[in-house]
Formats: sequence, C-alpha cells, structure tokens
Amino acid sequence: MILAQDALETFDLAAVLFVPCDHPPHKPAASLVSVEHRMAMLEAALTGSLPFEVCDLEIRRGGTYSIDTVRALAKHYPKDDLVFIIGSDTLPELHLWKDMRELLRLCRFVTLARPGFDLKAMTEKSLNLEPDLAQALLANVAIGHQVDISASDIRHRVAEGMSIRYLVPDAVDMYIAEHRLYSLG
Repeated sequence: MILAQDALETFDLAAVLFVPCDHPPHKPAASLVSVEHRMAMLEAALTGSLPFEVCDLEIRRGGTYSIDTVRALAKHYPKDDLVFIIGSDTLPELHLWKDMRELLRLCRFVTLARPGFDLKAMTEKSLNLEPDLAQALLANVAIGHQVDISASDIRHRVAEGMSIRYLVPDAVDMYIAEHRLYSLG
C-alpha cells in the first residue's frame, strides 16, 4: 500500500486498482491461502482508502495473463490511460511476459525501486528487451519509500508466532489471526 500511494503521488494517478490473480503461475497452489481469504484481506486493507480499489477481474476469469487483464481493462476504461505499477524486482523478468510489446502499447509501466535496487545496473541489455521497450520502461522508474516488507517475510513471521503489527494494516492482522492463516499448526 505504501508503494501504491507513492505511485499515486509520483505519477499523478487518479486511482489504483489492486488486481489479485486467481492462481499466480509462478507459485505452487499448496503455498497459497484460498482466493477468498486473499480477497477478504485485500478488501480489509483497502477499506477507507478512496483512491484504492479492489478489482476481481482475474479471479472472475479464473486466472489469466497480464495482457488479457489489460485488454479487458482497456475495454472497460476506454477513455483512461492505464498504468501498470511494478516493483523493481519485477523489471528484469518482464521479457518473459506474454505479448510484452502489446502490453507496453496498451499501458504505461511505472516502476518503484525496492530496497537494494541499483538503477544503474538496469540497461537495455540486462532487461533482455528491444531498445525501444527497455527505454520506455527505464524512463518511468521512481524511488519511493524504501520499505523492506515482503509477503514471504510476513507469512514466515506468522508461522513462527511473531508479530506482524505495523507490517500490515490492523484489519489484515486481525483477519489472519481470526482465520489462523499461515500458521504451522
């Protein structure tokens, strides 16, 4: 949420849609809590955050590639300029995404630097993309608040019985405890 707020302000966005996927293709299904729990946590986290909205498009579609989601959003919001917010840890992986050239045509990617990110190390060659695509991506990198909070660390802390207070909104902390998510026992 901190990065979303940074993107909202830095890139002068009107709103931010949070689009959870049904099943991330890069994660084993056994390691995920149900989509219902993930949606409930996201809705709890965003309650009262007017410029932030939950969009269940990918869940309703049963999973999809980013290009399919952006195509659908472009149809749903034909007069809006779409912006895709990523963390800098995703930047070197974009060359693996389906239909990247079309994706960059349909929306502008903005990247927020994560702790340890070295912008100077990001070059057209290191991104494994054609020069015009790499330049478009590198032109929209910003340094936001450098918070070193990861979902895997939060899950680990819960499993170890450690506090996640101040790492997630209170409503999400309470939801995780109430539903005994991420606990080992």
